[in-house]
Parts: sequence; structure tokens; C-alpha cells
Amino acid sequence: MSLTLVGKKQGMMRFFNKKGNVVVCSVIAWDPNVISQIKSLEKDGYQAIQLAAFKLSGAKAKNLSKPLKGHFAKAGIEPRGLLKESRIKEGKEYAAQQEIGFGFFFDATHVDVTAISKGKGYQGVMKRHNFAGGPAAHGSGFHRHGGSCGMRTSPGRCLPGQKKAGRMGAEQVTVENLEIVKIDDKKNLLLVKGAIPGARGGVVYIRKSRKRKKS
Repeated sequence: MSLTLVGKKQGMMRFFNKKGNVVVCSVIAWDPNVISQIKSLEKDGYQAIQLAAFKLSGAKAKNLSKPLKGHFAKAGIEPRGLLKESRIKEGKEYAAQQEIGFGFFFDATHVDVTAISKGKGYQGVMKRHNFAGGPAAHGSGFHRHGGSCGMRTSPGRCLPGQKKAGRMGAEQVTVENLEIVKIDDKKNLLLVKGAIPGARGGVVYIRKSRKRKKS
């Protein structure tokens, strides 16, 4: 179990490593996460850390619900826009109101990133499931649709769970073992190799990758 931190996707860029090679990176912007609550086995039945991210000000802070206002007041921190809970084995090294920055990843080489993927709307089977499609000739009546998926004998219907056209994207996706390219403390940016899910400005959840077993 590892602590999961919260950031925002800023986009992608190219980065030149020490060997002069180009590395395509995803940029994650960072707003220090603050511990708003520490849950324990004795009081809550499980061990966890609750992190608050993205400061709120003005009307957004004013329009928070009374329970949330009370929760932040009890924690002694400014109102935040998002709360994220992470299960942990022990919480002795953490304290309420403690800020956690990208320094948390200084001893890590790879991270797992979770986010909501871009929504594609209603799509056909070729785009949604990578179907090959039919002949492109003019005489063919089968170009881009899914083809037959049922039967004439019993049960005489299309069975549920088959690959068909429908809503695509807007799902939670996790990309594992992304290499950390650079941690910029001054600009509060984390650069990871490769692409991560979601659109620019989307919320991403980052945790240290689990060590792979040696084959």
C-alpha cells in the first residue's frame, strides 16, 4: 500500500536527457497535498491518510457545504477542492496539516498514474474495438459495421457482453511503471516518460510503482 498523491495534467513535451536523446514526456503540475485526516484502526476500522488538494478561494470556498467547511476547520487547513484517501500500513510518520510535495518521489524511479480518459462519445466497432471492417469495394454491403452477432436457433438472440458500438472513453485508466524523467521543485512539475490518460487540466493520481518480481 502506497500513498497516492494528486496533481493535474499540463500536457506533453520533449525533454533531452543526459545522453542527448529526445524523451517524450507528460507534464504533471503540482499543488502541495495537505493531510486533512489520519484514520486509524481503533477509531475508523482501517488505516488511511486523507489528502486535500487544490486551494479554493472566494466564491468557491464560500459555496462549500457546511459539513465540508466543518471538516476543513477541524483539520485546521484552508478549504480545498478535492479529497483523496489512501490506505496505508502505518501512519506514524505522518501528521495532520503536513504538506507532501514531489519530494515524496525522490527515492522512486517509476510511478503509476491514474486518471479519467478523454470521452470520445458514441463510436462504432472499428474505432471502439479495433474491428477490421469489411471489403472497401463498391459492391460490398459490409464496410464498417459489426456484422452478425446472434443466431437463428436457440436462444435466438444476441448474447450480452459482446463488442458493439457505444459510448467510448471517459473511464478510469491506470498506466503503470512510467519512468520519472525529472522533478522540478521550483516550478512544481513532475515529468514522466510517455503518455498519461485524460485531457489538459485533468486530475491525475500518482503513486510509486510496485517493484516488479525478477523473472
